[in-house]
Amino acid sequence: WRLAAVPLTPPPPPATRPRITTREGFEVRGHEELGLPPVFTTVPVRQKVVFLTIDDGAEKDPAFLRMMNDLRVPYTAFLSDYLIKEDYGYFRRMRADGAALNNHTLNHRYLPALSFRRQQYEICGMQDVLRERYGARAPLFRPPFGNYNRDSLRAAKSCGIRYVPLWNEEVFVDRWEYREPDRRIRPGDIVLTHFRGRGDWKGTMPDMVRRFLDKVTAEGYAVARLEDYL
Repeated sequence: WRLAAVPLTPPPPPATRPRITTREGFEVRGHEELGLPPVFTTVPVRQKVVFLTIDDGAEKDPAFLRMMNDLRVPYTAFLSDYLIKEDYGYFRRMRADGAALNNHTLNHRYLPALSFRRQQYEICGMQDVLRERYGARAPLFRPPFGNYNRDSLRAAKSCGIRYVPLWNEEVFVDRWEYREPDRRIRPGDIVLTHFRGRGDWKGTMPDMVRRFLDKVTAEGYAVARLEDYL
């Protein structure tokens, strides 16, 4: 796969999983009192691990599945039904290879503009799709565009969502983008990318994975499975 170096092996999953709390500034009114799912961008760990998450499901590149299976790189997918319904089987193969399939709403709407009931329809409806197509509802939810309000988290909780992971970095075929001003990767960071191909990017999904792995490996980071830490 033309990597600069062999990806590092992650440590075993922690015997005691870290306590996940909402990142400061990402809270909504009554967050803790209502027991709403925590919203976070980094998992509190000391080991040099990062977590790869991939959103939406637009691109369905068989080479990507082969690459991730060959390299044994763990990742978490956040799927939207309007994009995956043309080929549910692709994501069934992904799940069989060990990827976790999670909730990114039915139609990728901007949630804060919707009523509580419409948000509940988007989130709970996707939970139903995941159960019907892949056998289980998701514990993780990522709001489209990373935008949410109090109703979003209330709706997510009502659908069985336990965590709302956002991201601290985003990787593309040709660049990285950072949430933090110092533009550095930190232990436990969640990295976002998307299911995209040449129609949207100057490259393929394997090109993006190569850019991601070359950077994290060069900086001494292994890619771990997010669900093992939650």
